[in-house]
Amino acid sequence: MITRKSKREIEMMHDAGKLLAKCHKEIAKRIKPGITTKEIDDFVEEFLAEHGATPEQKGYSGYPYATCASVNDEICHGFPREEKLVQGDIVTIDMVVNLKGGLADSAWTYVVGEADDKTKKLLDVTKNSLYKGIEQAQPGNRIGDIGHAIQQYAEGEGYSVVRDFTGHGIGRTIHEDPHIPHYGLPGKGPRLKEGMVVTIEPMINEGDWKSKMDDNNWTARTIDGGRSAQFEHTIVITNDGPLILTDQEGEID
Repeated sequence: MITRKSKREIEMMHDAGKLLAKCHKEIAKRIKPGITTKEIDDFVEEFLAEHGATPEQKGYSGYPYATCASVNDEICHGFPREEKLVQGDIVTIDMVVNLKGGLADSAWTYVVGEADDKTKKLLDVTKNSLYKGIEQAQPGNRIGDIGHAIQQYAEGEGYSVVRDFTGHGIGRTIHEDPHIPHYGLPGKGPRLKEGMVVTIEPMINEGDWKSKMDDNNWTARTIDGGRSAQFEHTIVITNDGPLILTDQEGEID
């Protein structure tokens, strides 16, 4: 069932989103050759605790970490680990923050060290795909309009769009209806209405869109070893246009 959130619920989620954005900006300062994703995970847990928040995904369906840390060909749900990141790696840090009952969800892909042109293009196209989708998150539009905009743009740039994992509604729990595919046909799917809160989180691959699962039954990676990037925001559908709750460019102090 798709629920529309109250003004108070949205305010709580916005507070969580501001803290999540602040955490991502701190992570960006720490991403460099030699750091491990386990160190990043430890930092996130400590940072959230210091600000009266908790990592909502830790323990969710048995997931054991505060973040998902997906490196290079890992699409999503990568386990933080002790291997050091090296120059040229890309790593997606995905987290859900619970601040006094308000939830927010955002993933960001970082380059370790200096990025070459191929890496810059992958990340630029993936981030642009996110905002192409957000542009379609208007009352009266349909969910298919979001996915179609993302797919048309990303495939037009020579990349593929992951189909096995989607955006979703969020509110009292991490995953709520509706699913938000990052591909599809315009004018299809449920209609977007004011007060809906959803995540848009395209995962864009260099090669084939298909995925395979690691033995841990969590981590998905590309079937051909191509790299995958992801950018994600939590947004509210409003009559004034989409409101990004996890915006890193706004006031987050």
